[in-house]
Amino acid sequence: MHEMSLAEGVLRILEDQAKAQDFTTVKTVWLEIGELSHVDPHAIAFCFDAVTKGTLADGAKLEIVRKPGRAWCHDCVEQVTIASLIDPCPKCGGHRTEVTDGDDMRVKELEVD
Repeated sequence: MHEMSLAEGVLRILEDQAKAQDFTTVKTVWLEIGELSHVDPHAIAFCFDAVTKGTLADGAKLEIVRKPGRAWCHDCVEQVTIASLIDPCPKCGGHRTEVTDGDDMRVKELEVD
């Protein structure tokens, strides 16, 4: 389960930001997860709760924001929304698509004390 290492990475980001911005408690984390990122929202939430026990984010609420997958279709020369890396272009049915967005995960926002 790679979500555990991703949750540990999020915790490192929170700790680095706490030092840089001088806060001691994280109340809420908004985590943006792309539809094409292969990150399971339920698994990352479970892992986040586990890795934040006894830290500045212990008990913090995790808000997951889903971001759609986007691709450039070289056949119809348009930006399209896709749900999977193997999906054909929803406009022309072509398979010459290049992912442009939605294959990432990032800490979007924090509520802190």
